Amino acid sequence: MMSGRCSKSALPPVTVIIAARPGQSEVLAREASRRLDYPADLLEIIVARGAQPSVQRNAALRSARGELVYFLDDDSIPRGDNLRRAVAHFADAKVQMVGGPNLCPPAAPALEQVFALTMGAALAFGPSRARYTAVGSVRETSEKELILCNLMARKQAVLDLGGFDEALYPNEENALMDGLLARGGKLLYDPEFHVHRRPRRTLASFAKMLMTYGRGRAEQFRLHPTFGSAMNFVPPLFCVYLLLLPWLPRGCAWPLAGYGLALVAQALALRQGPGGLRTMPFIFLTHVLYGLGFWRGLFTRLGRAPGQPAIPVTLEKHV
Repeated sequence: MMSGRCSKSALPPVTVIIAARPGQSEVLAREASRRLDYPADLLEIIVARGAQPSVQRNAALRSARGELVYFLDDDSIPRGDNLRRAVAHFADAKVQMVGGPNLCPPAAPALEQVFALTMGAALAFGPSRARYTAVGSVRETSEKELILCNLMARKQAVLDLGGFDEALYPNEENALMDGLLARGGKLLYDPEFHVHRRPRRTLASFAKMLMTYGRGRAEQFRLHPTFGSAMNFVPPLFCVYLLLLPWLPRGCAWPLAGYGLALVAQALALRQGPGGLRTMPFIFLTHVLYGLGFWRGLFTRLGRAPGQPAIPVTLEKHV
């Protein structure tokens, strides 16, 4: 699917959009974006500061001058040729989004490497493991394999859908991608279109992330139900099974034994020596905490309360 290197005359203007916190001094993605291999007069960088990333990205989107927009998290470090690589994919008029994995930097601490292995394990994240490790080749895909910390889109296509649903964070991009697919658009996954981004630093922050992911998926399902979310009900049902297990007949423990064997098989399949084996408790933790977060997300209040003031956003433009 990749075409040759685009000449400058054929390149469209691109806006990089980075959500950051107010007062945040270090925005790694901003500095990395300045090093991207792309003509300076066709590249705009917007740092959108605020307290709700969906609101921030929408504000930047409405202000962007680029035909294509490249969404990065504040700590995403894109490879230098990402823009030219993605632009080539957009030669197909039906392609609405192009994304790829966010990879753990090789020099990250050992615990973060284990977190990265866990997120890249099929048993832990299913098809969404492609967000955290390079899988396969360039292909059409669904929202399950793409992630907002490394995602390029046609600006007008996103605006036509009203931008990101500001009642959602996270999973705002997943609902948007479902909308693009429903309109006949294409989403592409390119394993070479990647960024480096450190996983969570501590076990507590990793656990909080898993709970947040589960909550976000449940809230997305409540606002934008699709059949694609059916598999996400497995972890919350697994939590119910674990809770009821002491009161179930003895034979009902066999599925748990099979699950234990699956954990061992997955750890060995990672082929990372002792690092692979260390993922076993974290994969289990992934299922339990994601499931608990999902249950929480089924009962949260969505959106801002009536009368609550709009969330302020400050845009910093760099050209």
